[in-house]
Amino acid sequence: MDNQDIKNRFGIIGNSPLLNRAIDIARQVAPTDISVLIQGESGSGKEVFSHIIHQLSARKHGAFIAVNCGAIPEGTIDSELFGHEKGSFTGAHEARKGYFEVVDGGTIFLDEVGELPLGTQARLLRVLESGEYIRVGSSKVQKTNVRVVAATNVDVFNAVQNGKFREDLYYRLNTVPLRIPSLRERAEDIYLLFRKFVVDFSDKYRSPSIQLTDDAQQLLKTYSWPGNVRQLKNIAEQIAVLEKERVVDARILQNYLPSESRSTLPAVVANQSGKDDFSERDLLYKVLFDMKKDMVDLKKLVVELIQNGVNPSTFDENSPYINRLYQEVEPSADRLQDHLAASQTLTIHQPNVLKSNPGQDGYLNYDTQDAEEVEESLSLTEKESDLIKKALKKHRGKRKAAAQELGISERTLYRKIKDLNLDL
Repeated sequence: MDNQDIKNRFGIIGNSPLLNRAIDIARQVAPTDISVLIQGESGSGKEVFSHIIHQLSARKHGAFIAVNCGAIPEGTIDSELFGHEKGSFTGAHEARKGYFEVVDGGTIFLDEVGELPLGTQARLLRVLESGEYIRVGSSKVQKTNVRVVAATNVDVFNAVQNGKFREDLYYRLNTVPLRIPSLRERAEDIYLLFRKFVVDFSDKYRSPSIQLTDDAQQLLKTYSWPGNVRQLKNIAEQIAVLEKERVVDARILQNYLPSESRSTLPAVVANQSGKDDFSERDLLYKVLFDMKKDMVDLKKLVVELIQNGVNPSTFDENSPYINRLYQEVEPSADRLQDHLAASQTLTIHQPNVLKSNPGQDGYLNYDTQDAEEVEESLSLTEKESDLIKKALKKHRGKRKAAAQELGISERTLYRKIKDLNLDL
């Protein structure tokens, strides 16, 4: 069976090279019993490929079951997968077979496998390696012959690095990786899919067919489709049912597409100076490290003044020490203010470079030991807390005004106050 036969049989539409490559891998791996990890974004069609692998394998006459691991509560996932004995936990009024027992000889599709608890991951690893499992509440080892096809829309490798997914299970599942391309990677297929969907829905609801203008077709191709094929299908159904105009242009189509400006990602502060954009965290790190360096330079200069016994009464605007002080400290303050102004997050006023009073002997009175041992805190949390407190104090507790001063939204300010447990 070639790729076109597979597309016809399983209702796959498109000619993207990435899609064809995924079908090739599924077709070649299907006759084996190798575990397959299907990776792809939500709505890209991962479950369709699990059916392809099952139907083209020697297990096609056996049972097939799809399990959404993310939809099963953590407390019952072991019972669902491996079964339990009567009385093994509250509510277990009778013994129950798990999916691995029911599907013996067939294929089990574990969708969202990255959501499995670590304990369940250990049990799954044992099934993959030896075909053995134990029911919840039992001590009897049972055997099963099940092929596992897993899928996830998260980066499992990163989950391994963060300790949220077992490394040994990852490599056991990932014997043959199969990546399903997102819809935006298949721009040439988007209009074909849309046409297929609107024809199907027009027949289903007995409504006239939908036609797209050229600008509407271009909008389909350039939209990001975060929900992939599932989202495209939903949009096609909405238009087929709700739209009175049967010739749809870009203006009409835009009404059915969610705004791409809305994002759940952390806000990035725009840099109006034309330099690289900084997030709030990046900016604070840069400011803090610059301040650290400048403070060290200033301490060294003050200590040198003391050790050389410089009399402040001899200072004038042409003094080499004063010139050096301005050369080293003033540019640093200017640099900090430039960073902050460019990010539009904070506003500072440049302080006086040096203020001190001479002692009775006419010399500057500084404690050399204190100047060497003072260490400025570089805690990002403390800096954020201090800035928020100062802004709120300045605006007498008015959070909207304080948020504007800090260059963040009022909602972000409320969240930071809560996360930092600020006592205001």
